[in-house]
Amino acid sequence: MIYLDYQATTPLAPEAREAMLRWLGGPGADDFGGDGFANPSSTHKAGRAAAAVVEVARDRVAALLPKGGRVFFTSGATEALNWALLRGAETMPGGVAGLSIEHAASLQCLERLNAAILPVDGEGLALPPDTALIPEGGIVATMLVNNEVGTVQPVAEFSAAAHAKKSLLLCDAVQGYGRVAIPDGPDLIAISAHKIHGPKGIGALWVRDGVDLPPLMFGGAQEQGMRSGTVSPALCAGFGAAAALAAERFDKDASHVERLWSLARDLLSEWTLNGAENPRYHGNLNIRREGVSGLRLMSDAREIAFSLGSACGSGSGKVSHVLRAMGVRETDARASIRLGWGRYTSEQELRDGLNVIKDAARLQGVN
Repeated sequence: MIYLDYQATTPLAPEAREAMLRWLGGPGADDFGGDGFANPSSTHKAGRAAAAVVEVARDRVAALLPKGGRVFFTSGATEALNWALLRGAETMPGGVAGLSIEHAASLQCLERLNAAILPVDGEGLALPPDTALIPEGGIVATMLVNNEVGTVQPVAEFSAAAHAKKSLLLCDAVQGYGRVAIPDGPDLIAISAHKIHGPKGIGALWVRDGVDLPPLMFGGAQEQGMRSGTVSPALCAGFGAAAALAAERFDKDASHVERLWSLARDLLSEWTLNGAENPRYHGNLNIRREGVSGLRLMSDAREIAFSLGSACGSGSGKVSHVLRAMGVRETDARASIRLGWGRYTSEQELRDGLNVIKDAARLQGVN
């Protein structure tokens, strides 16, 4: 299999896997320290060691985020976004607004909160903030990098507009964290480990100092009293290692992604790009071709892992809400596919994978 679906998830980095092994602990783990299974809330030696690795991971994750905030580990970005919006709305009752192209984890919360939906243009970029739609003393949700078309949104501009009306800015930075710089403006930032070669099952919510956010869950007062429940040292260690590696390789990874982008654009020059070419994260290529069925393309090129859009909505049969918000016709949306690559994608793999997709398109009568 050639894996070209990096927006859905990324391969676990060997460094992250290695960092997790000791903290899985238990019988048979003696080579990595058999006491690694300890509860980080326990006060004995093994528990303190587990707590220490959680804090090291917290610092590593925070190093890729703005200064002046706290990192709270969650089960993933979906939980972080739900926490920020649904609980945040309790302390910021002035209303909620968010982009029409937000991930479903945000968009369904926005709908539940009767939020104002902020439009985007045909290139998948947010229109300038409309002060009439920005709530007073509420929350504004603006993602950094769109998960379906890769466009980079003007987060700093929306942060300024939100702050001018004493509202908070929530940024879904899942697709940008560790890949593009995160501006200083947000008050709340949601991220996920498995999008940066870390493990699934862990994410984080960054909260700016001074922001009053109610706790998510009650019980044992873990995560600084904000999210009760036993913390997994293994998942934290993997997340921290992945974050440290992303910081170390930031420029190298970015250069590699750009080379792959140029190669893909050359090989698929006949396809139409969905979304702006810039500003865009170039590890995301969402394209369409008249006369192609994206669904059939996936069936005919099944040895290549790619998608029709968001992984969480790809099996629904519905047209992408992101492409609809951009004004893309339904026929064009159904002719669209999303390709994603990154650190562990070789140029030869990408070339071979795209040639298989082109051959599959020819089976549909498209040259």
